[in-house]
Formats: sequence, C-alpha cells, structure tokens
Amino acid sequence: MKAQTKFIIGAAIILVTLVWLGWVGASESKTYYHTVSELSSLRASQLRQRMRVSGYVAKGSIRQINGQTDFTIQEGGKTLPVSYVGSAPLPDTFKGGAQAMVQGRLAPSGQFVAQQVQAKCASKYAASTTPLKSTPTGSMAGPQSPAAAQSY
Repeated sequence: MKAQTKFIIGAAIILVTLVWLGWVGASESKTYYHTVSELSSLRASQLRQRMRVSGYVAKGSIRQINGQTDFTIQEGGKTLPVSYVGSAPLPDTFKGGAQAMVQGRLAPSGQFVAQQVQAKCASKYAASTTPLKSTPTGSMAGPQSPAAAQSY
C-alpha cells in the first residue's frame, strides 16, 4: 500500500473521530431552560433531556440526608421536589425564599436530580434606599459595614 493511501486513511480516521467527539460533546452539553410551571406542558421526550429549572426555594423545605440535600422549589403555583447530589458546596445564599436555578435531569418518579445549584437572595442585591452622604473630602459615600470600612 502506498504511503499516500495510508496517509489519507489515517487522516480520514482522525477526522471522523474528531467529528464524532464534537457531536457527542455538543449533545451532552445541551441544557434547556424551564420554569417549574412549564414542566407540566413538556412532552415525555423533552422531560428526559438535561435541563435547568428556576424557581424559589420553599421555606422550611431544605433537608440534608446522607450527603444529599433535598428541597422544593416553587414558581407559578407549582412545586418541584429536588435532590441535589453534586459534590460542590451549596451557595451561601441558598436558603428558604431564595431564587434558585437547578441543573440536572427529571427522574421518572417526578423528583428532579440536580448536579448543580445556583441561588441568590433578592433582598441582598436590592438597591439601597439610604441616601449617600458627603465625606470631608467631597466624595460621596453610602453606609458601610465595619469590615468594609477597614483599609487593607
């Protein structure tokens, strides 16, 4: 067999392998975004896909059992039981009433199995209603915590 033929066959194998790896990687990384109230309108094939679901953590629903965190998110009058099985620690802002987005898959039992959890507390990021005060140097300053007032 000629060297040129071997080269073409080798290049074709490499190209097919790269295309296949790209296809599999793109398929696995697809994540669809839904709200809790939208889940009931999805078809069965859509429910098996990897997805992100957002809602608010129901107050008093967070339970930690054997390294797994179970909680409920709610939105639009609907609720979704969630089991977080990821290895990363939960965010500091994860608590009852916080807005949360979970990423994972819906189990046949109706429980959402999350590999990632993101949370934010709306009140923590709300605009301050305290007016700014003028400092002796003429710059404007708002209220500061004692830790923020320290210079490093």
